[in-house]
Amino acid sequence: MALTTAPGRTMPSSSPRPRATRRGAGRDRHGDGLAGYIFLSPWLVGLMAVTAIPMLLSLYLSFTNYDILTPFSEVEWVGLANYERMFTADPSYWHSVRVTLTFALVAVPLKLAAALGVALLLNRAWRGVGLLRGLFYLPSLLGGSVALAIVWVNMFNREGAFNSLLGLFGIEGEPWVNDPDWALETLMVLAIWQFGAPMVIFLAGLKQVPTELYEAAAVDGAGRWRQFVAVTLPMLSPVIFFNLVLETINGFQGFTAAFVLSNGTGGPVDSTLMYTLNLYITGFTDLEMGYASAMAWVFLVAIAIITAIFFSTGRFWVHYSDGEDR
Repeated sequence: MALTTAPGRTMPSSSPRPRATRRGAGRDRHGDGLAGYIFLSPWLVGLMAVTAIPMLLSLYLSFTNYDILTPFSEVEWVGLANYERMFTADPSYWHSVRVTLTFALVAVPLKLAAALGVALLLNRAWRGVGLLRGLFYLPSLLGGSVALAIVWVNMFNREGAFNSLLGLFGIEGEPWVNDPDWALETLMVLAIWQFGAPMVIFLAGLKQVPTELYEAAAVDGAGRWRQFVAVTLPMLSPVIFFNLVLETINGFQGFTAAFVLSNGTGGPVDSTLMYTLNLYITGFTDLEMGYASAMAWVFLVAIAIITAIFFSTGRFWVHYSDGEDR
């Protein structure tokens, strides 16, 4: 199709892009892709050197009797012997599984409940509420630090601050961290106390709940508890799901506090022998790195299965604001 510009002259309305320009655009896209890979190269190198290659090496070692001191050239292949020993001939392994499950099943729900409760209290326009949010979040900044674990042990020993507080009320304290009946509970309290990170996430979720829903519920005669059950929890279900997955994985990976409290032994009387601590003792104290690698891979598979269960069951109770369950 052409346009008339003057008598006897026409001008094409459109013309194909020159081939050279298209080739130039292809070169530009290729150059952009190359630049992207160049910028990603430090992360890719780190992924391969720090994560991927060590994981594959540990998978190989899980089928050997490697003990750190033996050269790789002399490592003996033992097949599934490490896994068979783990499931049939190692009572300390199953004890560490029970301790870890107990810790996760108790500490994680209580930590999330504390985080949600405090988030509900701080989701108000009070004077100084920002300072309170910072103070509640502060313990989470310390994370699983050795210094925090040392302070916690000193607080709950026989002459610690907690027993001194009980003494003010005429209550005789216990050597909490040295008592097999209370040592694990002490670690649970430490984990629950660090609820700041999920609290902040709950606060962000509460800010996204439309106030119209509460107003409509109030018009229908719903009280505070009914509003919480019928409005807050369904609207927060994606945030609850997110926190539940993260905190469960963190609960199973607990190590630092148990290591410091027991001086790396899992005591007293193996009451704090968490799975990761047992793995560390097996690999770096007993020098059974092949067996420790097998334990690590079983641990990885177990966490993957638990996470898959969360995602497969989440569609029954996690509701998104767009009305679609995932």
